Amino acid sequence: MTTPEIVFTALGVVAVGSGVLVVTTKQLVHAALWLVVSFGALAGMYLVLTAEFVAWVQVLIYVGAIVVLLLFGIMLTRAPIGPSEGLDSGNRLPALAVALGTAAVLVTLLVRGFKDARIDLKPGGGSADALGEAIFREWVLPFEVLSVLLLAALVGAIVLSKGRGPNDRGGARIGRSGPGVRGSSPGSSSRPNGKGR
Repeated sequence: MTTPEIVFTALGVVAVGSGVLVVTTKQLVHAALWLVVSFGALAGMYLVLTAEFVAWVQVLIYVGAIVVLLLFGIMLTRAPIGPSEGLDSGNRLPALAVALGTAAVLVTLLVRGFKDARIDLKPGGGSADALGEAIFREWVLPFEVLSVLLLAALVGAIVLSKGRGPNDRGGARIGRSGPGVRGSSPGSSSRPNGKGR
């Protein structure tokens, strides 16, 4: 194996290992940090493939924006920082079976489709000009299909989040506790100073 192949394989192992830790850890902040490691390893793999533009986009958008957004969401929603049993759904075995089956299908397709095919890595092959020309000339149809798919997922997420009523959130309602009573609470008298007429 050549040096680029060794580096690419090592980065792939790091990316897969950190991805497994993202979905197996019981600490939400640790999951976000392992996601940073996975995205960083992917950026390194793009650099090995001489796709510098894609690597920097990976770092700026995913590591610099998406993960920071997740961390801000964790802080603003006051999610539990320590270990949380709610992060474990109890479906580890079915999830593991699905993951292994998907990996087996992908590896089989790649091995049978490419076999011993090799790509000559040339400097500048992953520049913005080459990438834009490839996307909007050769891959424009899959690009648009993916855009529609992401739009459908966004609309579905909005519909699911709006479908829940205010009483389903489990939060306490702040306001009047009874008709015509302002700021009263159970056990307290609505008359000033507790004096009757």
